[in-house]
Amino acid sequence: MNEQQEKQQVWLRLEMLAEEAEQKTSQAFRRADQIAERNQWKVIEAFKRHKVSDFHFNGSTGYGYNDRGREILDLVYADVMGAEAAIVRPHFVSGTHTISCALFGVLRPGDELLYVTGKPYDTLHKVIGKPGDGKGSLQDWGVTYAEVPLLEDGGLDWVRIERAITPKTKVIGIQRSRGYDWRASFPVAEIEAIVKRVKAIKPDVLVFVDNCYGEFTEPLEPTQAGVDLMAGSLIKNPGGGLAETGGYIAGTASAVEAAAYRLTAPGIGGEVGAMLGTMRAMFQGLFLAPHFVGQAVKGSVLAAAMFEELGFETKPSWDEPRTDLIQAVRFGQAEHLIAFVQGIQQAAAVDSHVVPEPWDMPGYENPVIMAAGTFIQGGSLELSADAPIREPFIAYMQGGLTYAHAKYGVLTALYRLVNSGLIVIKPHIT
Repeated sequence: MNEQQEKQQVWLRLEMLAEEAEQKTSQAFRRADQIAERNQWKVIEAFKRHKVSDFHFNGSTGYGYNDRGREILDLVYADVMGAEAAIVRPHFVSGTHTISCALFGVLRPGDELLYVTGKPYDTLHKVIGKPGDGKGSLQDWGVTYAEVPLLEDGGLDWVRIERAITPKTKVIGIQRSRGYDWRASFPVAEIEAIVKRVKAIKPDVLVFVDNCYGEFTEPLEPTQAGVDLMAGSLIKNPGGGLAETGGYIAGTASAVEAAAYRLTAPGIGGEVGAMLGTMRAMFQGLFLAPHFVGQAVKGSVLAAAMFEELGFETKPSWDEPRTDLIQAVRFGQAEHLIAFVQGIQQAAAVDSHVVPEPWDMPGYENPVIMAAGTFIQGGSLELSADAPIREPFIAYMQGGLTYAHAKYGVLTALYRLVNSGLIVIKPHIT
């Protein structure tokens, strides 16, 4: 057998593994399809209630006064998220910027921000900052910060949370997604339980949720479960792969207004802001988002099933309920992690020839490797993967606008691992 034939045999064995995984995961796939279907209907109903028409897709210039499309987009998002109000703008440059506007909007000097889900995602660390850091961080502005680590099993430490809530605590922060932690993400039902419990302790506290990667993975969103304020990125789930930039903030009318004042200026808020030709993509992206999120969830389920079959630990497992897009795989060795991420890049339709390497990315505390062969730069509803280069060398895969692409990405990444001699396919699969 020559080298080309050997490579073909490896690929065929991987395809057999995928077919076995698909048979095993059929019920999980059906569950993802049902959630996507219900969320699709929810979005369409919101479009219908607010009488979305093609003239709403027209852009505005200058100040953007009386932009009816922008106003309707805000109303549709609020409706879909079950919130009193929402602001959706291309002027949010990232999820971190959107979260920053939300937090700076509702926190004042002397207030305390308390994260009850452990240390938040790496890029938020410098937003929180340190007292007197001179960088305009929350703590530089006199907002104090505290966090309660999760228990070893990833659960909430309620004994410490109850002790940590003080008269100064203004905002309780929750990160829905696992971020770069080896833990389960928080489902909406558990977020609802957190809201009820912290408000029983301090009724006037505001509950904030970083909803990145979570939208449309469940039938309900956190703002439908009592959350006062939440934020997310349009180049993740709700942009549907079409929004070229932007973010959204949803919640109570007063909290959203405060965040809008932070985005623009007091007295201006969300009343202005030219949308610069982004309206059609934002509306259509939201329309498509439930379907594409469902496709990505199925891709993550497949990845978990295949890597578990090969002896790797995954979180969540293939048969666990999903509350975000992210599939974590623990490799234990840097070479395996790097080869996996490079394999995901190799499966991309864009920049497949690029070989990612770890680098010191702004906002991160360790070198990070990212596979990002996407049509939208950083668009992580598209097939992508990233990981900090630190023990125990966990890779985080997300996205895939189509299940077929997600499947191809998993196969390609596994092929790279096998072909590099880093893993061996079990004999019984042949």
